[in-house]
Amino acid sequence: MIFESHAHYDDEAFNEDRDRLLSSMRDNGVEYIVNVSADFESIDPIYELTQKYDFIYGTVGVHPGAAKNMTQERFEYLKKAALRDKVVAIGEIGLDYYWEKEEVQKATQKEWFVKQLQLAKDVNKPVIIHSREAAADTLDIMKQEWADRKAVIHCYSYSAEMAKIYAKMGYYFGIGGVLTYKNARTLVETVEYVPIEQLLLETDCPYLSPVPNRGKRNDSSNLRFVAEKIAEIKNMSYDAVVEITEQNAKRFFFGEK
Repeated sequence: MIFESHAHYDDEAFNEDRDRLLSSMRDNGVEYIVNVSADFESIDPIYELTQKYDFIYGTVGVHPGAAKNMTQERFEYLKKAALRDKVVAIGEIGLDYYWEKEEVQKATQKEWFVKQLQLAKDVNKPVIIHSREAAADTLDIMKQEWADRKAVIHCYSYSAEMAKIYAKMGYYFGIGGVLTYKNARTLVETVEYVPIEQLLLETDCPYLSPVPNRGKRNDSSNLRFVAEKIAEIKNMSYDAVVEITEQNAKRFFFGEK
């Protein structure tokens, strides 16, 4: 069955039908969901979801776009939350220079990125990396702070050449709806190159719905379209893609062999 490695069901986009939708997931072939933290405010609602649904796991982390709101007091809370039951990773953390281009803003993002990487070391958990328009700085920090450790590059958006570097470092790649878009040539090249054993299925829902549902609210049931596209690119069966990516996610998040 499908393992959804990156969702945001705590998002207000699901307020009207969250329980009904999540209760339908297994009927739609989705076995596990990792609900990923994006900011400080999402940490407790995500924990509540993990306690309500046995198939949902959570993460603890602050997105680079929210780094400016971090304080040492909040970071101490993160440290405690990272030890909670069913927290399987630190993330999403990283760098995003799309909106914040000033050097002082970049410095704040880097500071909290490194601090959260250290937290992941302290609690011995893998990391989920968000990186947009910050390719060089992200790679430099990962080489310095996270060599020979488990990481997934969420919603990978850089070149196939950089993907080769990350693949050699043993990192995983989160692949979602963007793969089905007509302008996704670079991502298609990345999926062609990266071994299937290093790919994870993700939606980033409620965002980035795949074709044929592009533009609509996304949810984990749409991952079948992503798996179909990977199967086409890799010349594999759909069932093989689902099975292998599920094994990958269990290895990444649960430490299974």
